[in-house]
Amino acid sequence: MSKISFISHAALFTGGCLLAGITQAQSPDPQGLYSADDIMDADAYLENDSKNDIGEVDDILLDDNMQVQALIVDIDGTSTIEGREVVIENDQFRLETRHEDDDDIDHRVIIGLSEDELQELPTYDRDWWHQARERAAQAWQETREGAESAWQRTREGAADAMETINERINDMSEGN
Repeated sequence: MSKISFISHAALFTGGCLLAGITQAQSPDPQGLYSADDIMDADAYLENDSKNDIGEVDDILLDDNMQVQALIVDIDGTSTIEGREVVIENDQFRLETRHEDDDDIDHRVIIGLSEDELQELPTYDRDWWHQARERAAQAWQETREGAESAWQRTREGAADAMETINERINDMSEGN
């Protein structure tokens, strides 16, 4: 599947969009901005085996607000699922940033899953993409409908309250 063309490196991090779970290994100060170029092709490791990389970051998925939602990791370092691109959600990884001796910055993606859990991840393909878009559209529609319903209930409640207030005022006026 071809990479998503609308992800531009500049737009990705211009607004200071931070990857979820970013940690600073060997660096006490946060970087503040992260370059997509540096993160793309970063090696990925399972948390319980941080010596042997299992693949590399192949893509970064953004939502409509340009916030990172997932990484696509091309698995090539494990025989059980080698050759698959998998979707790693934000809560399943962290980014380690290391400053090298030559002032270069090295990024490593640490995946907080076992190899068995890694095998269960969805494959990043056209079907996954369409399903994810449908789920996002459905969630948006439900949110919109919920907001409209809440607004309607608020309007109805305010109208009922005004009617009750007017009735009380009329009752008080007639009583005088």
